[in-house]
Amino acid sequence: MLHHKSVRLLFLLVIVLFASHTFAQSTKSFQQDMNEWKQKRINALKDANGWLNLTGLYWLKPGKNNFGSDDSNELVYQHPEMPKNAGYFNLENHQVNWVSEENVKTKIKDSLITEALLYEDEKHSAPLLALGNLRWNIIQRDDKIGIRLRDLNSAVVKSFKGCERYKDDIAWRLNARFEKKTENKLAITNVLGQTNEQASPGKLIFTIAGKEFQLDALVEGNELFILFGDATNGKGTYPAGRFLYADMPDANGNTIIDFNKAFNPPCAFTIYATCPLPPKQNILPIAITAGEKDHHGGRR
Repeated sequence: MLHHKSVRLLFLLVIVLFASHTFAQSTKSFQQDMNEWKQKRINALKDANGWLNLTGLYWLKPGKNNFGSDDSNELVYQHPEMPKNAGYFNLENHQVNWVSEENVKTKIKDSLITEALLYEDEKHSAPLLALGNLRWNIIQRDDKIGIRLRDLNSAVVKSFKGCERYKDDIAWRLNARFEKKTENKLAITNVLGQTNEQASPGKLIFTIAGKEFQLDALVEGNELFILFGDATNGKGTYPAGRFLYADMPDANGNTIIDFNKAFNPPCAFTIYATCPLPPKQNILPIAITAGEKDHHGGRR
């Protein structure tokens, strides 16, 4: 009998040791994944196409829109590299043309240009104009057409070290079940008050502290994209909510939702972004104490 008890205890000890080793390996892998994700996040924000270098957003009126550092222009941007009169944008029939002032060295890629068609309709990508370290291109938001301006030599980019975050916690890495929706449209409103219907493949269902929650998802590239809010908004996290990506579900409809990777929308970093807001059904009634906290630097 004693022999059987000893064997049983030994067996249980092996199980405990194996489980502890597996958990330790899982935790190590999780932390390594998080460290890599956080570095990629910093790199993306500091990139030439990131959100930290935005320094202007100008909405065009029909007709001629003069651009430069002088107050006589309709679009004024005061910067050492901006001429008093850089040129003008002409908006007609949903097309935008750019014309440079004489001796102003604007470029598209590496080619000097004096004029160019910048925008024809939202189906075609708008070229990026360059003048020294300044970059600008056309964006459209519903019926508004505007200029997004960047400074590649921005001091904000140079000083940025990352966002304050909640402590990484593997407990916020949750199993989720994907459920397709019969109605595949999701009304998304942005900070300008414009609302557009976007295709939604379905919702993610998951459990926190024994209670079931769900979030409607969008598709971006080959991932699910989630706009969500929670009880920390305005009390540690960005007031309007945060963003999150998740892998597409497997053949059985299963995926992972990792709130450690919840991140701030562009509007947390700059007043020159036009962010989408979480739909009402994606406002969780609990505090998600994971992921990025609010970043005030670009909004002050």
